[in-house]
Amino acid sequence: MITVRRATPLDAPPMAELLNEIIAEGGTTARTRPVTSRDMARMMHTAPDRSVWHVALNADGALRGFQYVEPSDHLPPEACSIATFVQIGRTGLGIGSSLFTATAKAAKSLGYVWIDADIRADNEGGLIYYQSRGFRDYGRREGVALASGHRVDKVLKRFDI
Repeated sequence: MITVRRATPLDAPPMAELLNEIIAEGGTTARTRPVTSRDMARMMHTAPDRSVWHVALNADGALRGFQYVEPSDHLPPEACSIATFVQIGRTGLGIGSSLFTATAKAAKSLGYVWIDADIRADNEGGLIYYQSRGFRDYGRREGVALASGHRVDKVLKRFDI
């Protein structure tokens, strides 16, 4: 059983731990440098207006994933950008689906009309996840530089709320 709720600063330590495991594995996130609990709390605290963060917890309260939407300079005001992180080894269990149900509802209540997902072209799991939620391709960015200097292509997907 997965429970989804709004994230709080108290969630920052397990969120950072989960994200760092994903970063260390590589290949699925544009992030290349580990984050601390303080970094994660700062990201939530300084998130732009019209941002919303959710966490997914299992029955014993352990964090299994998180997701957020926020405005982005490269998008019109009626659109927001999404990021999703699910614990390694726990994909395909409904965690991302549960998060997205809450996130899409919150995004709509914030006045967004559509959600943008910029996914690494080599992130097969991410591409499948967003496709299964109803996102459709609308563009591609080639040779996007990551903080590590590595370059990747990104597939742009759109979900109309």
